[in-house]
Amino acid sequence: MTHSFVVHVSEAELEPEPLSPEQIVSGTPEVTGKVVWESADGRRVRGVWQITPGVVTDTEADEMFVVLSGSATIEVAGGPTLTVGPGDLVVLGEGDRTTWTVHETLRKAYAIDLG
Repeated sequence: MTHSFVVHVSEAELEPEPLSPEQIVSGTPEVTGKVVWESADGRRVRGVWQITPGVVTDTEADEMFVVLSGSATIEVAGGPTLTVGPGDLVVLGEGDRTTWTVHETLRKAYAIDLG
């Protein structure tokens, strides 16, 4: 895939990315996503991701994302609680242990760098 392209993120068709049952704290959140670009070595990934309401836990990669729609509260263990919504640019550190409370289906465009 080329380095130069455009994706209409709000209408991108996403594929199911099932959560591990251990990640679900409450509700029935569903995750979908699409990788739109990946480096040849697989260490840099760009894509679109969406999650429906519920509460889930995760261990983060080095990630920057922009929220396109929806809202959530992201609690970082030993760190801040982030309230995010449309237009917010968010940075999460590799290894951050997080709890996501998704209030309204959240869609984001992301850039992940794997160590």
